[in-house]
Amino acid sequence: MYSLNELEVIVKRCNRCPLSKTRTNVVFGEGNEESSIMFVGEGPGYHEDKMGRPFVGRSGELFDKILKAIDLTREDVYIANIVKCRPPNNRNPLKEECKSCIEFLRWQVKIINPDIIVCLGAVAARNIIQKDFRITKNRGIWYDRDKFNIMATYHPAAILRDVNKKKDAWEDFKSIKNMYNKINSEI
Repeated sequence: MYSLNELEVIVKRCNRCPLSKTRTNVVFGEGNEESSIMFVGEGPGYHEDKMGRPFVGRSGELFDKILKAIDLTREDVYIANIVKCRPPNNRNPLKEECKSCIEFLRWQVKIINPDIIVCLGAVAARNIIQKDFRITKNRGIWYDRDKFNIMATYHPAAILRDVNKKKDAWEDFKSIKNMYNKINSEI
């Protein structure tokens, strides 16, 4: 089995899809390699591509505030994306791009071995939970898959675009914190 460092070296050399030709940096993922919780977004945006880190723009600032509100920090969690390279103009990654990159995320999950996976947005949920996932209808629901407790909630960028989503997202994050506390009290 790979270590995260070995996997990151492989991912940084990847050219499986056209996104590799337009990226500035691969955004592999970051955080606590022994965390019981993993957050998965769709893919890097402009700021993430420039810095090579996930969730560092306005969405990242909001994500950090939400984590803090549930007494977590980036150092407590692991953060990754479905695709590791920025889609042009911050569009959603295409199915083919997701398919090319999902194996890397599976390896990250295998290495981190979290108990909780939180899909941030519909793209992540459609690639992890089910292909026809509807974020407005199915967010906030826990799914048991093998050993994983999986939930989808709104992507922080969606909350920035529509403040009406804030209340539902807050309910989701309180549920995430409850699951996190439950799992970590059993350890």
